[in-house]
Amino acid sequence: MDRVNKIIHFLETGQHKEALNEYNVVLNNGSHEERFILSEELFQLGFLDEAKGLIEKLLTAYPEEGELLILLAEILVESGAEEEAILILEKISRDDAHFGQSLLLIADLYQMQGLYEVAEQKLLQAKRMIPEEAIIDFALGELYSEQGEIVKAMKAYETVLKETNEIAGILIHSRIADLLSGSGAFEEALKYYEKALNEKLEINTLFGYGLTALQAGYHRTAIEKFTELKELDPEYHSLYLHLADAYEREGELENSLQIVEEGIRQDEFNKELFFKGGKIALQLGLEEAAEEYLREALLLDPGYLEAVLTLNKLLLQQERFTDLIALLSELDLLEEEEPYLLWDAAVAYAGMEKFSDALNKYESAYTYFNNNQTFLLDYGYFLIEEGKSNQAAEVFKQIVEKDPTNTEILDLVERLTDSGE
Repeated sequence: MDRVNKIIHFLETGQHKEALNEYNVVLNNGSHEERFILSEELFQLGFLDEAKGLIEKLLTAYPEEGELLILLAEILVESGAEEEAILILEKISRDDAHFGQSLLLIADLYQMQGLYEVAEQKLLQAKRMIPEEAIIDFALGELYSEQGEIVKAMKAYETVLKETNEIAGILIHSRIADLLSGSGAFEEALKYYEKALNEKLEINTLFGYGLTALQAGYHRTAIEKFTELKELDPEYHSLYLHLADAYEREGELENSLQIVEEGIRQDEFNKELFFKGGKIALQLGLEEAAEEYLREALLLDPGYLEAVLTLNKLLLQQERFTDLIALLSELDLLEEEEPYLLWDAAVAYAGMEKFSDALNKYESAYTYFNNNQTFLLDYGYFLIEEGKSNQAAEVFKQIVEKDPTNTEILDLVERLTDSGE
């Protein structure tokens, strides 16, 4: 195996020309063992064409060898040639010791293509052949889980648990917990997360536990789990938004904002963290800080509508009407037909005494908000200020139609009607 080791050494040290020379020697004159071992090594290192060449050379001597056909299929899958890989795997004989493995691979490929029924048939065929193999039940669990067939997936995973708690580094209790959590069975999922963490402390399991606890309303538990995860792996970016959310739900707004800041230091391109910071800062009365957070979110994504609308509300509250119109103009949103943007622009233009522009925006927004009482009141009073009594009366009539007990608006409609006459 000296030549194989030499080739690997050349590759690892960047001596590609020397590696290629030695590779050609093995390809053309090497032993079958050298070719097979080198093909596996090259496959692992990502030299797919070279590994494929060696396997194809071996297949000229052993055309029906299942292990070689499987390795060739795996190389083809990595190269993006899934259909060709399936054809290769279909060549493996039922009598071959690797036939069961080939069925697993074929099923996986069909599953990737969304052909779930065919994938299931292949897996069930493999299970009939080698019923004791837990990996087949695990594959069935994965297939059923992807399809949303919770009961079947649970049964498959539970069968795996009779043999082992872990397959390919995946904790089965954690898999079941994820499945239950995804289906909304949060309480039951937490029990399985607990079992999984008792078996092995694993960061993805810890994250799933924290997220499920948050969804189940156990905010303090969520804080504990996310904090533990943060201490284990502070670069696990997804935890910060949820941990900030948990603190917010517990009313601990200062802690929530602190976590947002920690998250931004880890991931400065996370627009959701900046948006969360803006909302928390508003709740704390930190309007200047809130504006900074929201503007940072919009720098990352100018079309981030939630951030735009939140910042708009702040600017309207501060009566910074010109700034609001400037913001929408900068973001190229001033002519957007998004209903709430139209409403915000209408209020801002009215505040700037640009009544023609305000009327235009109100009329556009009316198409969307003709059943919204708050908008109708706002629009109606604007029309009164503009001296359009008859139009205002028609707008207010819509409120009365929906709420005949609103005597205040009814009286206003009558006065407007009389004045219009």
